[in-house]
Amino acid sequence: MGRLVPAVSRALDILELFLEGDGTLSAPEIVRHLGLPRTTVHELVATLTARRYLVPAADRPGRYRLGVRPYQLGARYAEQLDLAAEGEQVARSVAETCDETVHVAILEDTDVIYVAKVDSTHAVRMVSAAGRRLPAHCTSVGKMLLASLPEAELAARLPDGAPLAAMTPNSVTDPAELRAALAGVRERGVAVENRESNPDVSCVAAPVRDRTGTVVAALSVSVPMIRWSEERRAELEHLVVKGAADLSGRLGHRGAA
Repeated sequence: MGRLVPAVSRALDILELFLEGDGTLSAPEIVRHLGLPRTTVHELVATLTARRYLVPAADRPGRYRLGVRPYQLGARYAEQLDLAAEGEQVARSVAETCDETVHVAILEDTDVIYVAKVDSTHAVRMVSAAGRRLPAHCTSVGKMLLASLPEAELAARLPDGAPLAAMTPNSVTDPAELRAALAGVRERGVAVENRESNPDVSCVAAPVRDRTGTVVAALSVSVPMIRWSEERRAELEHLVVKGAADLSGRLGHRGAA
């Protein structure tokens, strides 16, 4: 790594202060937060204002807020985000931690599509592939994504009385039972699949959010029943929540895990 430029670091420190609080700051507050000389802060604020990174807060004299330039940079960054590529990187990190198969999936109508997958190194592992489509109600990622839908949208996709296909004897086929399960998913923040898409595999999943807080994907860990237990489930729930939060952060979400 090359030598850091102090003036640039200080300017970025100032900008990052605006991520907290009510979004406005005065020069004296910046001096207090960063411990910089008053003259240095005034010069940096003047430069950032001239470049449209900061603007005076019209309704609060002597205070500043973020200008249009950070928004433009953020929007360009968001345009370049690739869920599949970011998802694969996070999935690989999660898989290295637990040595189980990790998926990232999105919802399309009533199905899930796996957009990223990293395999376990175990000889006995889940067999699947990126691009595979499965009924959402039979998978942990699908239940997580369905549970995140507004009620009206969920009802439109899965109307009362509509039959639900079974993939295994454990698959949920009763819409009322599914809705009860989804309520539990919303309450707990994680989804569990107990041999519902594969008779030999159970899974846990957590939601992935974009910069607006909207759930756009889910991350799961799939485990063959020979390595499944309640203790293992609890460990993996913690891990998928952490992994999903990591991926959410890469997509611009700033909420807590």
